[in-house]
Amino acid sequence: MPKYYDEKEEDGRACAGVREDFKACLMQHDCVVKEGKMPSECLKEGHCKALQTSFFECKRSMIDTRSRFRGRKGY
Repeated sequence: MPKYYDEKEEDGRACAGVREDFKACLMQHDCVVKEGKMPSECLKEGHCKALQTSFFECKRSMIDTRSRFRGRKGY
């Protein structure tokens, strides 16, 4: 679910909503907070997999020529 804040700056980059949620998921996960591991190590263990896949699909849709008809995936 995207998080929107009134005082937050507008990020005009592609896939900004998915990127923000993916980053928040990793940084707030017990793997990073309690165990003190690096976010990259937690990704290898399979945490936040759904958001990682969504972010990948959004970035891939940027270079997909069919996306000009379908629109970019993500939010």
